[in-house]
Amino acid sequence: MEAIVLAGGKADPLALKFGVASKTLVPYRGRPLVEHTLEALVQAGLEVILVGPSAPLNPPPKVFLADHGSLVANLEAGINAAKGDKVLVATGDMPFLSGEAVRWVLEHAPQAGFVYTIIAKPTIEQRFPNMRRTYARIREGSFTGGNIVLVDKKLFYTALPLLKRALELRKRPLALAQLIGFGTLLKVLLGQADIAGLEARVSQILGVPARALITPYAEVGVDIDKEEDLQWLG
Repeated sequence: MEAIVLAGGKADPLALKFGVASKTLVPYRGRPLVEHTLEALVQAGLEVILVGPSAPLNPPPKVFLADHGSLVANLEAGINAAKGDKVLVATGDMPFLSGEAVRWVLEHAPQAGFVYTIIAKPTIEQRFPNMRRTYARIREGSFTGGNIVLVDKKLFYTALPLLKRALELRKRPLALAQLIGFGTLLKVLLGQADIAGLEARVSQILGVPARALITPYAEVGVDIDKEEDLQWLG
């Protein structure tokens, strides 16, 4: 399987502070953030398509595509370049991602057109105490969204408008819930939604099976958004 790494987009305050074209090039432990992601994906046996600003990277991606200016445009470029029917999509700002975690996702992902990784709050807090994450509370517990998804290419093209919107809102669980109806939103607000119900509703909207994958690896849900994240991680 190929992996698309989203490593570009508009320069944010963190990138500007460090004088780099993208936050994925911000140095962490002597390496650009994106190299940590690349290394894990390569260790998991994936061929990497990287979409972002040009930079010498180790390990190098198999395919390097120019930054198209936004997460969604970069995703579309990566999908167009991928040869397989299904791709793994990852952001390029996961400094702790491991090959073991990626392999686990690949081995345990259900057969579905869209698989979205989620991580339970206790899993995050046990590995990264007091780190700020955005959580949605449902019947099974509180979860944060992961930075890895599996996407069927056919689904991407048929459900492109919805997927674009979902990706734009990927770190805003309540806004994501609005996409699938007020009833679902109310259940999420009250903590009464459950994974099976959410999966069923999303599958209905997309027209193909969509599944959440509860992932036991906290690093899948930990990325770098702000300077305080770097300071916290040390």
